[in-house]
Amino acid sequence: MIGRRSIYKSPAQLRAMIEPGLITAEALRAVRERIAPGVTTLELDAVADEVIRSRGGESNFQLVRGYRHTVCASVNAAVVHGIPDERPLEPGDILSIDAGAQFRGWNGDSAFTVVVPDPDRPELEAARRRLSDVTEQSLWAGIAALAHARHIGEIGDAIQTSIESSGERYGILRDYVGHGIGRRMHEAPSVFNYRVADLGPEVKPGLVLAIEPMVVAGSEETFTEDDDWTVSTVDGTDGSHWEHSVAVHDGGIWVLTAPDGGAAGLAPYGIVPTEIV
Repeated sequence: MIGRRSIYKSPAQLRAMIEPGLITAEALRAVRERIAPGVTTLELDAVADEVIRSRGGESNFQLVRGYRHTVCASVNAAVVHGIPDERPLEPGDILSIDAGAQFRGWNGDSAFTVVVPDPDRPELEAARRRLSDVTEQSLWAGIAALAHARHIGEIGDAIQTSIESSGERYGILRDYVGHGIGRRMHEAPSVFNYRVADLGPEVKPGLVLAIEPMVVAGSEETFTEDDDWTVSTVDGTDGSHWEHSVAVHDGGIWVLTAPDGGAAGLAPYGIVPTEIV
């Protein structure tokens, strides 16, 4: 009988995941610097592609059958899996960028959300920034939970608790969740962004997860657009998506897709990430 691959990596395999994480982070940093009114998401896609290739990596999104872009770019009511296109960004747009790099057979995956400044509509801009901020905070709450969790399901509990504590009546996508990551971009186990009865596998050294809350301003109901990729809200409300790839090792946790290992994001939780050696 052929056994299933373990969800836990060896110390050497964890070390091999450092560079693809850093390449992913650099690509997203470069994209973020270019976001402005009038810029198209296809242009942003090209920026990410150039960074990843210049560092000897390849886009793992392009390795997904049927997808030919380096990033997913989801605007306004699109929450995830948006396809880059020639539509210029407009002031006030809320934009989620998701990207990943593969380097020497190992993967990184990360996402962020930003609101294009709109001085003429401060209320719209503020509402969309609030959605992004709450989503990002829930991501860090989930990562912080991983630092002391016994089971993976505790991450989703922390994410949902964080969102509920914001006082906002936001929805959490149920059909799209986080995942393990390693030799493939999407591996077992699933990482839910909400409370579940089955807390799932143990958290122990060697575990690497892509934690990615996807949060919407209204109903969590979504549909897939005619392009067969873009996932949008049924009620037309805005979406936000934040993600990091995080490793658990003998010394603690390390956010592979953050240049500082997650130090800034984890500081409010009193957690200091430890480098993988």
